[in-house]
Amino acid sequence: METPGAGVNDDPQPPRSTGAHRAARPASTRWRGPVAALAILAVAAAALLIVQFGHGDRSAAAGAASASPYPRTGSTGSHGASPTATGADARASGTTTPGPGRSTPAHTSSQKPATPTASSRKGVSVWSFNGVDAALGQSGAGWYYTWSAGHAGITTPHGVEFVPMIWGSGSVTTQSIAQAKSAGHYLLGFNEPDLSSQSNMSVSQALDLWPKLQATGQTLGSPAVAAGGATPGGWLDQFMNGAKSRSYRVDFIALHWYGGDYTTSAAVSQLKSYLQAVWNRYHKPIWLTEYALIDFSNGTHYPSESEQAAFVTASTKMLDNLSYLQRYAWFALPAADDGPSTGLFTSGPKVTDVGRAFEAAH
Repeated sequence: METPGAGVNDDPQPPRSTGAHRAARPASTRWRGPVAALAILAVAAAALLIVQFGHGDRSAAAGAASASPYPRTGSTGSHGASPTATGADARASGTTTPGPGRSTPAHTSSQKPATPTASSRKGVSVWSFNGVDAALGQSGAGWYYTWSAGHAGITTPHGVEFVPMIWGSGSVTTQSIAQAKSAGHYLLGFNEPDLSSQSNMSVSQALDLWPKLQATGQTLGSPAVAAGGATPGGWLDQFMNGAKSRSYRVDFIALHWYGGDYTTSAAVSQLKSYLQAVWNRYHKPIWLTEYALIDFSNGTHYPSESEQAAFVTASTKMLDNLSYLQRYAWFALPAADDGPSTGLFTSGPKVTDVGRAFEAAH
């Protein structure tokens, strides 16, 4: 899909916000004198039973400062209703406004979410919104990325990994490469170079720049094409053949997938078929770095939140059973506050039904 709003050298650096939780603590008092001590002990014991069994723990949350709501711009596309390695991979171009497809309020619930299930495989794409830090921690994601070499303004929760990206040709700078190298063990390559609205790179241009990414020494992911990852002669196929002929290193394949069939079983089957076709072609580990249900075939259309949540639950179970699928990232952590989207949290943050399904995923 689209990239976040690009800054200098095509390297997006959106601001971030913070949040915190603090637990209230009861104060204690002292009493003097044997008789008074016995009396107060009896009263305290009774009060303790009432508190423990009647009310439970209480906590208060501090809010976070808001930032720009949706920094991704440009055209969108889709793999269609049946994204396989055939013609159904073709994307239909269209334009989006900040927060695509806003028309009806996004559903949220005041129900307290279950404790999130953390997983090193489970990830999410992130941009700035009110409560982003708290939402990222609550989601249970083991890793995240921002379409950038850095994560300016976002505080990475304990136990969560940030993965940098070199977005496009303008991002291949000494500064961005150094920033990405210092971020950790992994590096994501160019974002949707096969789309003119995204990094828009020819295969030869990407290959000429690849040694600079390779020189970081990080575990390096392929450019993430928007479509046709397993298509013979497609953009990714040409790139992988060119990398092989030049003895370049590509450690894993990065892919994007958006499904237009909202029937859970069908969508999961189509996603699995696409991943399997890519594995069969390249026999390299796969990272699914963007995925969700969005129909781009005639404009931009979303399923209901319950349909999206059901897909999250079923698709993550399927992905966990693919030995070659190393990591996946849902699109995205933020949800539109005033319309349909695929996001996990609205401002606050407030978890959506999709977010609860993601929290429960292993």
